[in-house]
Parts: sequence; structure tokens; C-alpha cells
Amino acid sequence: MFRFENPTVLQFLWIIPIVFILFIVFQKQQLARLKKAFESKLLKYMMASVSVKKRGAKVTLQALCLILMILALARPQSGQGEKQVRSEGVELVFMFDVSSSMLAEDVKPSRLELAKKEISRFIDMSLGHRVGLIAFAGNAVLLSPVTQDRGALKMYIESLSTDVVSTQGTVFKKPLSMAAEAFKRGGAESSPDTSVTRVVVIVSDGEDNEPGAIEEAHKLVSQGIRIFTLGFGSEKGAPIPIKNQRHETVGYKKDKAGKTIMTKTKGTVLKKLAQAGKGSFYHVSFGGSVINYLLEDLDKLEKSTFDATKISNYDEHFQWPLFFAILVGLIELVLGERKSPSRIWRGRFTA
Repeated sequence: MFRFENPTVLQFLWIIPIVFILFIVFQKQQLARLKKAFESKLLKYMMASVSVKKRGAKVTLQALCLILMILALARPQSGQGEKQVRSEGVELVFMFDVSSSMLAEDVKPSRLELAKKEISRFIDMSLGHRVGLIAFAGNAVLLSPVTQDRGALKMYIESLSTDVVSTQGTVFKKPLSMAAEAFKRGGAESSPDTSVTRVVVIVSDGEDNEPGAIEEAHKLVSQGIRIFTLGFGSEKGAPIPIKNQRHETVGYKKDKAGKTIMTKTKGTVLKKLAQAGKGSFYHVSFGGSVINYLLEDLDKLEKSTFDATKISNYDEHFQWPLFFAILVGLIELVLGERKSPSRIWRGRFTA
């Protein structure tokens, strides 16, 4: 079986006839300008050393090099083999805090942006796990049930902002109950012989504005779900910036008395949630290794084997057109546009 991995690249082959048309047009225009500037006899001697055949050969080689490079980009493949790959890991749901306090810049570039970067890095490193995503503030929304589609997950994470959830504040109770629902909607089914290890990872600066989160954490533990927490921000704190449409800071949030609100990350609530959820609390800083520690903790948990996935393998052949493209390109560079010296001088004496 022969195929191209990127067949859409082949549409660029229409450039080749345009190259030849432009060459012919350019040659005619250049010759017309020379005829206007010089007499025919003088022009004959000026053009005596130019080889029209070599010029045509150079353009042909350039076009051939371009064709070969397009074929290499299209990635020709042959043969086909299939293998089944089973993934092992745990099911986990990220509870991602998108409250306005996450915009604070006591960690650079901001708590929210650092959190997005670290969780995206986690997804790149956690190949066996199935991951879901919940965004929350004063309310919560399920963005993705547990899945192995890492491309979609990273897209959701990249799009996270304080506008995802309409109600501001930080309430842990509702997203915790929603996490249990996320496992039911997209998770693997447990059986008497096998059990699926499930984990909730809370990504927040830890400011809880409503009671009931600890009780909800105990409910999840009773269902076999562990809770880990990641804290973003500093104890020193920072003001909450107000951004315009161009993401420029135009001011800072103030309380009713007109004083600038300082948001601080003490981690007290997050530590209690991790303790109640039989997990661990980590304080995340820029350039730290917290994600590695979290992965190590997850590796210690009992892993589950998820559904097998069929992967098709093909033999790549892009190396050959790429090799000949480079070879043809080098020949084109070496090839000149002039006739050999002996022919040029003999022509002069004969004339």
C-alpha cells in the first residue's frame, strides 16, 4: 500500500508551471530592454558568452528541486501494519480556578498563566492517564470528561480565562461534586475484579468563600476518589489587575472603602482539602519541579488498564526525495550560465 501522509501539500505542484512561465516572460523582457539600449552587432558580442541552454537547464533543475521537496513534505509511505496499544494509568480531573484573584501577578506572568503552563506540561508528561477538566469560580462548568485526547485538553486549558465562568468568587463544594459526575460520564467502568483509581487535582490560589468543601471531600473519599491540591500565588500577595480588551492593566480592584484588594495565597484551605482527600498539597513556583512530584505520587497509586487502541504503522520514504532535492540543488548552484572559454574566443577570432 502506497500513500502520502500529507497529500494536501501536493497542491503546491501548480507552482512549477508558473516558474517556467515567469522564466520565459523575464527572458523576453530582458532581451527587449537590451535591444533598445544597444545596437544589434554590439548586442551580439555582449551576449556571445551567455548560454541559453544552460539558463534553461538551471531553471529546469530549480523546478525539479522544488518538486522533490514538495514530495518529501507530502511524506510518501508504503506498507501498513497495525498494533494494539494498551494505556495504563489513573483517571483524574483537574479543577481549575478561574476566579479574578488568579489574575494576580505575584508569580509571573500571572497565577492563571503559570497554572495553564504547568498543567499543559503535566498533560504532555502523563501519557497513560485519562484526564478531565472543570473550570470553576463562584460556579463551575465541566469542559471535558475524562479522556485521552490530549490535543483537545490542551486547547481547553489554553482558552481558560476569568470569562469562562460567569459568577465570580471561589467555591470548592460544587466543582468537587461535579468531578464525581465527570468520572461517571467519561470514565472506565469498574467491575468486581478491577477497580479504577480516580484522582481530583485542585488548581487554585486557595481562597474559599463558602463552607462545605471539606464535607464534600469526605464524600469523594468514600467513593474511592483521592484529592491533590496545587497552590499558586504567594503569601505576600498582590493586587488584582483590571484589564482592558487589549489585555493592558488599567487599574486594580478595590473594596467598598476604595482600598486596593490584596489577594494572598496561604494554602490553608488547600492543605485541609488534600488532607481530607488523602492526597498531597504542593505550592507551585515558577521554574519548580512540583509537576514531577505530582507525577511521582500518581505513579505510586494502583494503575488501571484502559481500552486498547489500534495504531497503524507505515514505512517512511521522504528521505529519498529529500536527498535528491539536495543533490539537484547543489548541481544547480555549480552550473553556470556562460559558455566554455574556448568557444567564446574562437567565436571572436572567427568574427
